[in-house]
Amino acid sequence: MITKSNIRKSYDQLIHGRFSAFFSILALYLILCLVIRTLFLVWSCKNAELNVMYIIRAFSTGPLFDLMMGLFYLSVYGIYLFLLPRRFTGSLFDKAFTFFYFFLLFMIMYFSLLAEIPFWDEFGVRFNFIAVDYLIYTYEVVENINQSYPLPLIVSVLAGLVVVTFFALFRLRVFHRAFTDKIPFSRRSLYFFPVVLVTGLLSVLLNNKQADFSNNLVVNELGKNGAFSFISAFRSNELDYDVFYPKLSHKEAFSLVKKDLLQANQRYATQNSDDLSRFTKGSGSEKKPNIILIAIESFSADFLAAFGNRDHLTPNYDRLAGESIFFTNLYATGTRTVRGMEALTLCIPPTPGNSIVRRPDNGHLFSIATVLEEKRYQPYFIYGGDGYFDNMNNFFGGQGFDIVDRNRGNPLSDGIRTARFAIPDSEVSFENAWGICDEDLYRQSVKYADKSSRENKPFFQFVMTTSNHKPYTFPSGKISLPQGDRNAAVQYTDYALGKFIAAAKKKAWFKNTVFVIVADHCASSAGRWEINIARHHIPAIIYNSGEKPGEINRLASQIDLMPTLFGYLHWNYNTSLYGKDINQMGTGQERAFIGNYRTLGMLKNNLFTQINDRKQIKQFTVSGKDRSLSEVNYKNDDLVKETISFYQTASERFKNGKMKVH
Repeated sequence: MITKSNIRKSYDQLIHGRFSAFFSILALYLILCLVIRTLFLVWSCKNAELNVMYIIRAFSTGPLFDLMMGLFYLSVYGIYLFLLPRRFTGSLFDKAFTFFYFFLLFMIMYFSLLAEIPFWDEFGVRFNFIAVDYLIYTYEVVENINQSYPLPLIVSVLAGLVVVTFFALFRLRVFHRAFTDKIPFSRRSLYFFPVVLVTGLLSVLLNNKQADFSNNLVVNELGKNGAFSFISAFRSNELDYDVFYPKLSHKEAFSLVKKDLLQANQRYATQNSDDLSRFTKGSGSEKKPNIILIAIESFSADFLAAFGNRDHLTPNYDRLAGESIFFTNLYATGTRTVRGMEALTLCIPPTPGNSIVRRPDNGHLFSIATVLEEKRYQPYFIYGGDGYFDNMNNFFGGQGFDIVDRNRGNPLSDGIRTARFAIPDSEVSFENAWGICDEDLYRQSVKYADKSSRENKPFFQFVMTTSNHKPYTFPSGKISLPQGDRNAAVQYTDYALGKFIAAAKKKAWFKNTVFVIVADHCASSAGRWEINIARHHIPAIIYNSGEKPGEINRLASQIDLMPTLFGYLHWNYNTSLYGKDINQMGTGQERAFIGNYRTLGMLKNNLFTQINDRKQIKQFTVSGKDRSLSEVNYKNDDLVKETISFYQTASERFKNGKMKVH
């Protein structure tokens, strides 16, 4: 019979009995999660939609995820308490196991909570697939942490928190009660089985998508738990478009894409309904200059004076823009380097889940390398770190690029037959966790340009910089701003670029070399909306092309940059790329593909059509300098179908091997 006395007795047992440590630490974890959630709300309030009902929902949903993770952390200890015979309660074994288990638990618990803070600062979200990826590349990540933050202090703080927690539990006599209460098996069952039931129900019922109830990224992320999000990302690091996203019929999807992709100077090679291969006719005599494509790390458009920046961070890029074809309305497809690489080489919308750069079986795809090979170019991928990071070497090697990187003993996958050249220590003046400084990297570009020139081979270089990346360190004495600051890294990046162009001008090959200089993605993607369009705005220039300098103000996607260059070179070539020559697009045909891990969208005619892995379709009007979004109740069905068709066909073609060069 349930009586007031029995309830009181059960409560006393809960607080003062064998399970006291279990429930005390569970309560501690829930409190700490609430503190972190509140901290993030205050920190990001300018980007949060401060709707009272939304905040209440986030702070109601979040504790359920917290409870799930707390029970998960304590699951082994709960089983131990249930199974350990009571005669061993308080024994040396009992104490040794308990203290060792809680030491490991506290280290993991505090580390995961503290690690969320810099991750939120960098990405504006809880742990996601990026954090999962980072587990694979421990050297770069540990070195980056060591160079960005005082690692001894972090370890000391962790150790201090563990010591303080043990001290508090001892002072509250929690362990004393846990080691002296020798309750029988039957009474232990009264605590254990409800815990198992709650844990089982939460594990079945909870899904990270349930926290994504609004259009506001901050509010959605507040309702999550970092560790739970990490596990969710680990389990679904790749998303099957067919399963998770809205679809059209196969025939309709390809029909729409083929209609959109065809330029006035193109014709399809076959009548096959799902064959995108088409022949492009150049508008004049072909030019075959050397091409150096420079992808600058995290180089947002708003760093440039042309877009309103008054800190004079990029005088060299600003000057070059005035002497170039300058894209002022260009958008990155994603928020990571591998997305930029994918967009610039494969010229494809960002398929859901991981970038194709990081996926298996991504060799011999139709890419710009296929076109370059047809034109007899010698392609290089030049990177100042270890190109095994994010699978870059295997991806570029699989497309036929020769690799230039630090080459610290990480082999290419079997079947890749390209040359790999190591950057020797003697040619490195400065290096941090992510690679050599940009000045050293550009010297490698010059070195291999000289080599190709001596061999009388037209060359293509994909040069990937790293200096504009945390920890934001670079050679001293180059610029006036201090080390470790984002603006300083931008200024040094620009300094190194200016120095490179000056050095290139002294070379015989310069007159016959075109430079394409573009960002891989913006410095940050955090903001009010699930996809923040303004945080995808990047600069790009085509320099030294022989064309009259000027601005291209039309909307363009990162995937259109290289096909536009091919147009300026008047190339006749076969293509299966999704990117188009901006100069061959009719008015109103311009579009930009923008996505993150799970949410995909297309910007066209000031309407942003968004689809996600919950098969939801939303449309927003886009306005203002900050590209603010306002959801509309009506839907433009043509744009909805067009958006779906691009992402559906791109995903299908990669999945089914139809992107392969046969």
